[in-house]
Amino acid sequence: MAETFATQKPATLIWCMGATQHTVGTANVRAFCILLLATGNVGGNGNGANIFRGHCNVQGATDVGLDVVTLPFYYGLDENAWRHWCRVWDVPFESMAARFDTPQMMGVPGIPTTRYFDAVQMPGQGAKREGDENYLQQRDSLKAMVVFGHGGNTVTRMPEAAKGLEKLDLLVVADPHPTTFAVLANRRENTYLLPICTQFETSGSRTASNRSLQWGSKVVEPIFESKDDYEAMYRLAGALDRAAERRAMPVRFQAELFKHIEVQGQQPSAESILREINRGSWSTGYSGQSPERLKLHMANQQHFDLVSLRGKEGTPVAGDFYGLPWPCWGTPEMKHPGTHILYNTNLHVKDGGGTFRARFGVERNGETLLAEGSWPKGSEIEDGYPEFTVAVLKRLGWFDELTAPEKASLEHHFGANIDRASWSTDLSGGIIRVAMEHGCMHYGNGKARANAWNLPDPVPVHREPIYTPRTDLIAQYPTLPDRRGFRLPHLGQSVQARSNTVGRDFPIVLTTGRLVEYEGGGEETRSNKWLAELQQDMFVEINPGDAQSRGIRDGQWVWVTGPESNSRARVKALVTERVGPGVAFMPFHFGGWFMGEDLRGRYPTGTDPIVLGESANTITTYGYDPVTFMQETKVTLCQIRSA
Repeated sequence: MAETFATQKPATLIWCMGATQHTVGTANVRAFCILLLATGNVGGNGNGANIFRGHCNVQGATDVGLDVVTLPFYYGLDENAWRHWCRVWDVPFESMAARFDTPQMMGVPGIPTTRYFDAVQMPGQGAKREGDENYLQQRDSLKAMVVFGHGGNTVTRMPEAAKGLEKLDLLVVADPHPTTFAVLANRRENTYLLPICTQFETSGSRTASNRSLQWGSKVVEPIFESKDDYEAMYRLAGALDRAAERRAMPVRFQAELFKHIEVQGQQPSAESILREINRGSWSTGYSGQSPERLKLHMANQQHFDLVSLRGKEGTPVAGDFYGLPWPCWGTPEMKHPGTHILYNTNLHVKDGGGTFRARFGVERNGETLLAEGSWPKGSEIEDGYPEFTVAVLKRLGWFDELTAPEKASLEHHFGANIDRASWSTDLSGGIIRVAMEHGCMHYGNGKARANAWNLPDPVPVHREPIYTPRTDLIAQYPTLPDRRGFRLPHLGQSVQARSNTVGRDFPIVLTTGRLVEYEGGGEETRSNKWLAELQQDMFVEINPGDAQSRGIRDGQWVWVTGPESNSRARVKALVTERVGPGVAFMPFHFGGWFMGEDLRGRYPTGTDPIVLGESANTITTYGYDPVTFMQETKVTLCQIRSA
């Protein structure tokens, strides 16, 4: 593969969940990036890393802060990040800090959706027993959950999920269709289903896998009493205000959350939400894509070249890359074209060019971490350099190129600490503007790194899956030791040790994945009669040899059992050579059955999907990436028998 990538140019590497949903998911992605770097396939046309997303705006949702290790746009969780966003939101930092139990909790990552049910069942620190390491790193266990647009059958370890859902004090499911969350547990009280609009019933910006934005305009009005996400959040903030008022608490969520967002009645403006995003997201260059610029692209799509994606000369969008892919640096008035290809030193930084970020410091072990012999086209600094701050501008003699309003903004927000103001926390955008005028990249000009010294495996290595049929390889390639992360215990070697005993009873490697007919948890697509007709049954693909040895015929009902929680799923057998001997495949889009029980009666009348089936994640098992806590959906063990 390395030889092919080095000699057949350009080459790109494309992946989906098959690379990331592993206990070594981060290591896999890093190995891919190192391969691309080593073979010279970064920063040019037709090369680089291209990761596909599965839904509209998955990338945008991640960018704006669904990643629990960071505030919006990857600023992190340290005090500088909080102070930056408090300035953007116009909220005193001290009042924000006062909302946390302890100052330390302000910098602790949240709980990922892959482990929510563990957070429900584990005691908080206030109730933990002495010597017990099985506790949650917060005062209380998780008590309530509001779920927007998330299918509960897409998360592993569903028997444990059912226990967690049943124990919740409050569950709110906000979705166009009732999801698996609504029916999996035998809940009787404090469960609410809120009808939420689809993407076609609301307006706003959406971000695709290639970082391009589109303005989506409302196609039809919402049906029945359903609301869009913006109004649901506005009403939720109001409800919290009323609850706080009853308890004589001074907090006012709605006024602070929507302080700088236009609201008509109870409907926040999508345009003003994007403008607030633009005001704060300097770090990723989500700052230049104003609603007006995006709408201009939508109205002039015919004027973009289909290959280069650039707006044609003499048109209203001349020079822009379609969708202003982030980073689109500076203010909208700067008219940065967006960055179609990352790290492209063949273009001026004002024309979409860039460098590797100097985000890991300037030196390590006596060696420079800054670029050597590489800089963007037209750069006045023909060498590596660190990130730009006011102090750097002063040292270069460029500080007085800031306008009076830009200086006033810096002085207002940073006062005596103005020299420490950086390009990513300067709300005026002045530092970015001045650096780019000189052909320099404000985030610095550094080297890419293949040795990530702050990760569990600084250089990617192979580690056997938690559940592996190759127990002979565990000694040489063990998973990582047990540890803690994301407020939870994170088990590794203690669970992997089970492979030595369960492999005899569960000899088949199980992997899961997508079908072309359905999407995600499948609630919407399995409720569409034209799609439902195409795939009416949940199934397991089994190799003919494995089927013959078990007396299994094509199309018959079988039980798939797993090594945890006495899990089992009743599905149809698809006997096929698409899977090799000792391997089985199950799609993850099905729900509505759970370990042989038909749950159709738990849906509100008339809302049940056309097609129901067992979820593959009833069988999937423990295992999480140490850096992201992404679940292991691609490798576990199972057994298959006739039903």
